[in-house]
Amino acid sequence: MAVGGVSPVPREARVYQGQRAGVVTRLVAAVLDGVVVVLLLTGAYAAWAGLLFLIDPRGFTFPSPGPFSSFLAGFVVTVAYCTLSWWLGGRSYGCVVMGLRVVGPGDRPLRLLGALARAAVCAAFPVGLLWVAVNRNNRSVADLLLRTSVVYDWQVRPNS
Repeated sequence: MAVGGVSPVPREARVYQGQRAGVVTRLVAAVLDGVVVVLLLTGAYAAWAGLLFLIDPRGFTFPSPGPFSSFLAGFVVTVAYCTLSWWLGGRSYGCVVMGLRVVGPGDRPLRLLGALARAAVCAAFPVGLLWVAVNRNNRSVADLLLRTSVVYDWQVRPNS
């Protein structure tokens, strides 16, 4: 409850509070997180190019990473972003926008290794998210392997 006894959660949404999220909500959150990762990678590339320019302005050319380097950087940034987001607050940016929280067994916050394992599985096998559509408990492949869940949670509270 907020100050004065007014809930930040609309009355219509309260019945879903704590329920496992469906595939559409989770896909939208994942797309938003993908945008964040692309922005982080773009910023890193710009910083790298800027540093190369400062080192040798006359001989500067834009760096051209190969496909393997680009894929590896994307994978590492995705895993780091998701791990930190889920471990520190239980939510990534996409989860915040969609009112979701990632929880471990017993609806407890994820620990560092649990968040890292989940992030690695999600980044290595993103199509596993679609399993939510056919699983009667709205669980993805990562959720099934690691006993995690993604639940609706609009409450603003620390992840303790």
